Amino acid sequence: MKTKLFIITAVCAVTMLLMSSMPGNGVISKEGAFTVVNTTTLAQSVEGYNGPTPLKIYISKGKIEKIEALKNQETPRYFAKVKKQLLPRWNGMTVKAAKSAKVDAVTGATMSSNAVIENVKRGLDYYQKHK
Repeated sequence: MKTKLFIITAVCAVTMLLMSSMPGNGVISKEGAFTVVNTTTLAQSVEGYNGPTPLKIYISKGKIEKIEALKNQETPRYFAKVKKQLLPRWNGMTVKAAKSAKVDAVTGATMSSNAVIENVKRGLDYYQKHK
């Protein structure tokens, strides 16, 4: 009986320790095997053509798996270009390489592209400081 209680207590303690190591502000979370950085609150001041361009950056084992655009007010036709041509450019890069990568804006969606690029930089900076 005491052994079971000890095991349960140890599991709870480890779980709480792991949960407390992640900041509680919703910027970093876990989704399966991924650490996910959400730039919604992190980069509120970063605006594209029609407002903020928040992202979710999925990271596994120090590499970017994918970047997903979240709800925004950008012109759908132009932002579709950004999602198709710009977001995949970081896939497979290490966080360190992605932070220093020179990524060009998408023609016709320059303001949206620049906002996405800045969101990625801020998200990766945050990840490195709080992982």
